[in-house]
Amino acid sequence: MSDASASTATATIATAEAAAPAVRSGTAYVGRFAPSPTGALHLGSLLAALGSYLDARAHRGRWLVRMEDLDAARALPGCATQILATLEAFGLHWDGCIEYQSTRRERYAAALTQLRTAGLTFECSCSRRELAEEPGYPGTCRSAPRHAGPTATRFRVPDVRVGWQDRLQGSCHYELAPLGDVIIRRRDGGFAYQLAVVVDDAAQAVTDVVRGADLIASTPWQIALQSALALPPARYAHLPLLTEPGGAKLAKSRRSVPLEPARASAQLCQVLGLLGQGPPAGLELEPVHTALGWAIQHWRPERLTGVAAIAAPDP
Repeated sequence: MSDASASTATATIATAEAAAPAVRSGTAYVGRFAPSPTGALHLGSLLAALGSYLDARAHRGRWLVRMEDLDAARALPGCATQILATLEAFGLHWDGCIEYQSTRRERYAAALTQLRTAGLTFECSCSRRELAEEPGYPGTCRSAPRHAGPTATRFRVPDVRVGWQDRLQGSCHYELAPLGDVIIRRRDGGFAYQLAVVVDDAAQAVTDVVRGADLIASTPWQIALQSALALPPARYAHLPLLTEPGGAKLAKSRRSVPLEPARASAQLCQVLGLLGQGPPAGLELEPVHTALGWAIQHWRPERLTGVAAIAAPDP
């Protein structure tokens, strides 16, 4: 990549900080929930789904569902159908058709070609074992792959600061260089999450990404990729993550409560409580549509300002 190309790319991506907070003024709200079909939805999944659903409906916007099923090795047969049935049982009805990332590879290939043509990618032969002790990608293959054989494609991040005004977590700023050059195409030829999610959000005209706070660290890469691909930015709101008492991400423990469609209203109200919405006593006994109607009318996301994690309750 020439010095002139690198300078142009850096200048382009550096505008992300100024562009990200002021998103699509006057544009109709479009939100989304994008689960991976690698396991059944649990209480933490419901928190993310319900938060994004309520935010969309409270803004009289559209709410889309997209299956992030690019990693065929991890996707479980029948899991996508089970997830959709669970959402319906909890009254979380989506707009339009379900999108499946596995059917959109041509779009990702076109985006990858665009980045390559701009000199914003390089091939990397490093294995996970070689990078296991590194805090970020050290730039080993930026000039050329170290080893012969299969390579992954990395997005060449510039040495700039990326920031956005998160609706829940406030002002967020990250230096891209320490985060490292992110993989956008895996060694097996599959497209990686960071590229796919950016392409999909733009293609579906998503204006608001409401998701778990565990994905905050991915947002700087995604904003940089939006800028590099000349895609419109989204507005972000990162919901608190349900955690174990010690602060670790909720694991397969007794607190990782499975969802029970027969108790949908009760579990919806439990999650509303975790989201600080204060559902009234007795709402858990009402039909699902009544519970959701109350939740949409009384949705107050500002009650979650600055809350990045919530300890999962004992079952």
